[in-house]
Amino acid sequence: MSNVAHIEDYTKVPPTFQPDTAGQLSPVFELAGDAELFHTPDGYAFATVTVRGHRETWAVKSRGFRQWLSRYFYKTEGKVPTTSKMNEALNTLIGQALFEGECRKVHLRLAEHEGDIYLDLCDEQWRVARVTRDRWEVIAAADAPVRFQRKTGMLALPVPERGGSLDELRRFVNVGSEEDWVLLASWAVAALRPRGPYPILALHGEQGSSKSTTARILCSLIDPNAAALRSEPRHERDLMIAATNKWLFVLDNLSSITPRLSDSLCRLATGGGFATRELRTDTEEQIFDAQRPIILNGIEEVATRNDLLDRALVLYLPPIPEEKRRAEEEMKRAFEEARPRILGALLGAVSTALANIETVTLEKSPRLADFARWAVAAEPALTQTPGAFMAAYGENRVSAHEMVLDSSPVGSALLAFMERHEELTLTAGELLKELNAVASGETRKQRGWPHTPKGMSDALRRVTTTLRAAGVRIQLGLREGGTGRRLIRLEVAR
Repeated sequence: MSNVAHIEDYTKVPPTFQPDTAGQLSPVFELAGDAELFHTPDGYAFATVTVRGHRETWAVKSRGFRQWLSRYFYKTEGKVPTTSKMNEALNTLIGQALFEGECRKVHLRLAEHEGDIYLDLCDEQWRVARVTRDRWEVIAAADAPVRFQRKTGMLALPVPERGGSLDELRRFVNVGSEEDWVLLASWAVAALRPRGPYPILALHGEQGSSKSTTARILCSLIDPNAAALRSEPRHERDLMIAATNKWLFVLDNLSSITPRLSDSLCRLATGGGFATRELRTDTEEQIFDAQRPIILNGIEEVATRNDLLDRALVLYLPPIPEEKRRAEEEMKRAFEEARPRILGALLGAVSTALANIETVTLEKSPRLADFARWAVAAEPALTQTPGAFMAAYGENRVSAHEMVLDSSPVGSALLAFMERHEELTLTAGELLKELNAVASGETRKQRGWPHTPKGMSDALRRVTTTLRAAGVRIQLGLREGGTGRRLIRLEVAR
């Protein structure tokens, strides 16, 4: 989350900070020598302080820092500061952090530094798991070269243990095939990489196929949160605020995805900011910028738009027979007992990926090529079959394209129409007339069927990638010499 303009709120703080004459602010200047005051590139004030022998990092305006500061006052002065004195002290420290402290980044759950990956365990001891190309280890936050912040709702990961296997995870997630298992495990390893782009994991299946449970299990291994599963946000602003407060974003029990939400999820998975007017201002902008792994689940095929499916791993979870269902409490106890070992195995897979990533080359660069390279680099820790990931990923891409065609009346009609043609060049209006003539009345009544030339062009843009994969190449925006008419060229690849 970014809002550089809010620094102006503190420009009235004097350039040299003097303790107040009443003496109640004097402890602030004593603790400033112990606290590491700094600011982030987007203009927020932070402090790293010592608490019970370990180091913690808090935003100066956060509840955590206010509590630490109040306790410091009480220990040094024998009384709790008044609200006005507390606010005065906070403003003073914010000024010091912004104008005298150094600039450094603060991370949420995951960070990368000089090729190593750091995972905040979010426990009371503020410990961090460091993953290198050779091994992983648990260290104190003070020993890490990066700083982590804590947000409301973040829960602790277990201290990872060695000797586990990712195969233990299979007992707690419901996947229907070996190919789906490889994709799910690859997604989990990618979600523990501090930078994307990330594939969107779309879990589909009928009622009782353990979609929500599978999503919750994955969340508890990567980014446990008090509100792990979320409902569909009403506004893009709500989506971005939620994404800047947690690492893994899970939307549960969706019945459909609006075009606006689909676009927002694409930006969140592969990177892109959102700007809106800052509250209580007329001209200042507040900028939200995040890149996050995402899980979607629903009974129906909720990811149907081409741009979203192009970024998705779509898994169909099989129904669970009644005789194989387990009591929730029993499963929870078993998972909590295995969770430290599974997390250790996941970190081992991340280490494997770090060791191999520089030597991985792909014969073809698929969509989300960075993710594909990372998954191939981690493959020795995920499966004993070389090439298993790319084979599974390729099949998943084919299924995704078929899903786009099934949900697009224009795509299906055009594919059938081009079975009788090798090559065509015509306007959007002419193509609409041709398809209206060959499509059934039921097809033309479907939602998404265009009624204008512009609607036809827009519909084609949404399925161009899918039709190319199916063997039909589309060129839009061509101009006819002499007339300037805008043309569409259709060509069947043989």
